[in-house]
Amino acid sequence: MPWIGLPAVTVLLVLHLLLSPNRRGEAMLIVSAGVIGFCVDTLLVTINVFTPVLYLLPHPFSPPWMVLLWMNFATALNVSLKKLHGRYLLSALLGAVGGPLAYYSGAKLGATGTIPAGTDFIVLAIAWAGAVPTLFWIAARINRMKI
Repeated sequence: MPWIGLPAVTVLLVLHLLLSPNRRGEAMLIVSAGVIGFCVDTLLVTINVFTPVLYLLPHPFSPPWMVLLWMNFATALNVSLKKLHGRYLLSALLGAVGGPLAYYSGAKLGATGTIPAGTDFIVLAIAWAGAVPTLFWIAARINRMKI
């Protein structure tokens, strides 16, 4: 049931915002993660690192369901991953490992048309080693703002 992800993640995002003490800041972080995720995944599709299924937008643009996954990841940055704030090297390392594993797992579940291997893992590791610390940097900046 691939369609269930879109409403499920949307409900989780809304619940996260309703429970957040800083709704505006969290919303800014979630949207930022969505934009970054869209750009990163579109680049990865463009250079043939992976091919997602269930396109709603023309190739090579990242599908909305993948953007929602990035947005969902952002909800953890100030909660369960809070200890990684300011630890950019550690967050890069965890991103370099966790990012490729997430894409591999997604491929095994049928979310992509290709299973990443070899250099694809290296490219994914580099992309996520950059994306995760960037998201923590954005979160820190938003947390310091008076909103």
